[in-house]
Amino acid sequence: MSRTTFFEVEILDAKTKEQLCFLDKVEPHSTIGEIKSLFHKLYPHWYPARQALTLHPRGKSLRDDEVLQSLPVGTTATMFFKDLGPQLGWTMVFLAEYLGPLLTYLLFYFRVPYIYSQGFAFTSSPHPVVTLACACHTCHYIKRLVETIFVHRFSHGTMPLRTIVWNCAYYWGFSAWLAYYINHPLYTPPSYGDQQINYALAVFVMCELGNFSIHLTLNRLKNGARNRTFPGPTKNPFTWLYFFVSCPNYTYEVGTWVGFSVMTQCVPVALFALLGFIQMTIWAKGKHKAYSREFKDYPSLRMAIIPLIL
Repeated sequence: MSRTTFFEVEILDAKTKEQLCFLDKVEPHSTIGEIKSLFHKLYPHWYPARQALTLHPRGKSLRDDEVLQSLPVGTTATMFFKDLGPQLGWTMVFLAEYLGPLLTYLLFYFRVPYIYSQGFAFTSSPHPVVTLACACHTCHYIKRLVETIFVHRFSHGTMPLRTIVWNCAYYWGFSAWLAYYINHPLYTPPSYGDQQINYALAVFVMCELGNFSIHLTLNRLKNGARNRTFPGPTKNPFTWLYFFVSCPNYTYEVGTWVGFSVMTQCVPVALFALLGFIQMTIWAKGKHKAYSREFKDYPSLRMAIIPLIL
């Protein structure tokens, strides 16, 4: 009969190297998540989502699903603890980020007092494109809220509270900035009139539908597949962009804001689209690299975010 070899886990403060706890007789098949739970019992204010455990003071955080006996440690393992600060679940993160821009834009559209001069309080713009832009902006963020509640599937991952504050400032601030100019009493419609507006609206709507289709596809992939696999095109034509890029949801998202920029001919919108493209390119390249590394049969034709280019 085989005898189980238990582990001893010493957890030190990553900054001071002070011993915080010593866990005796830890099962070899215990995960990092389970070790965090044991640590949490000793320090209740450091809940698992707030903890980062590493094998080196400046090392990479260990994943919750990593098993103790598979780590490069002996039967006495030394780990270093970092406090990630207060955390908030991803669902609440996205609700906070998206509800703000939705309401902020409407304040400017309805021209509540003290935004523009008193003579324009609660008045409406004579330009139909202003109302159209408000409808598009509102639908975009309602779609995001609906996806957050009913479509997206989040793990137990969280985000630091300080990061949420910065993200909300970014989304809310840009929403107020672009809404200020689009709903301004001196706003002028696009140079090429209805033709420019209609073409841009078509791009906006197509990209919104495409983005929603990709999110549904990712949702079904996570719910239906037992074995992990990479996403691919389905019978839905909007998913055929998967033939060419790894993250078509980002491609469609960028296209949405490009269409909105052209429709409104507003510089703050164009800047928001550019910054969004830069950030989403970073995310897409990281996801593309992860897919290529994990799956040997990953399609070589695919790029990260722009077909055949990037």
